[in-house]
Amino acid sequence: MIPKLFQIGPIPVYSYGLMLGICFIVASWLLAKEFKRKKLDENAAINVTFIALVGGVVGSKLLYVIEEWGSIMSMPSAKIFSTEGLFSPAGLTFYGGLILATALIYIYTRSKKIPFLKVCDSTAPSLAIGYGIARVGCHLSGDGDYGLPVSEFMSWVPWGTDYSHGTLPPSVAFRGTDLAHKFGGVVPDNTLCHPTPIYELIIAIIIFSILWSKRKSIKVDGKLFGLYLILSGAARLLVEFIRLNPRILFGLSEAQVISSILLILGIIIYYKAPFGIVPEVLPKKKK
Repeated sequence: MIPKLFQIGPIPVYSYGLMLGICFIVASWLLAKEFKRKKLDENAAINVTFIALVGGVVGSKLLYVIEEWGSIMSMPSAKIFSTEGLFSPAGLTFYGGLILATALIYIYTRSKKIPFLKVCDSTAPSLAIGYGIARVGCHLSGDGDYGLPVSEFMSWVPWGTDYSHGTLPPSVAFRGTDLAHKFGGVVPDNTLCHPTPIYELIIAIIIFSILWSKRKSIKVDGKLFGLYLILSGAARLLVEFIRLNPRILFGLSEAQVISSILLILGIIIYYKAPFGIVPEVLPKKKK
């Protein structure tokens, strides 16, 4: 793992931050192409990308803080507002970013009288590939998004990965869990684990390829975005089964609960959109 890639003078360049930057550059470029093809204002694509960047980071961090509120508040007061607490560079939860960014983009499109569902369709391929690129950053930084030890599941795979040099090695990531008890209390840092961020990168490339190939043939506004929600929701639902996250409802983790909701929403949008049940919402014109 390489959390810090290199340093330019006093400025360190971290792998996750670099991949996050590349993610938004690629997503912005793809979005601009789609705005141009759909004859939407290309300048608005820049604004949508910026809103997605700010909303994505803030929303991701906000959901993480909500999830970890108890552990953060249990820290010594001096650490709560430090880089170890609320201002830690770690702890970004994708669904928090997706939800807040979507809400902000909806408000923006309403104010500019831009068709919201057309914008959603335009962002779908960008969201898919952007998510995959960001996961490369998670893999390189070893921030705890990796999966179970291969010894616990699918022990035959030859690509178990050593995350001992990551920002959150196995001894910390699995601390206090039943899995740790199986290892005598502490999971050794050199334990080979499933590289789930790489699994998600591969899935993201597949989802992007499907969306990109169908973006011209699907004519109904909102339907491509519905397909994105179906594919990405199903993928996250499955990948979470080989991660060790707390189960909060029906044996599912928080990410699985949210992905299930988005999957169902995607099915509704995809199959109901042709019948006009998901209409475009724009401000009413004054008579």
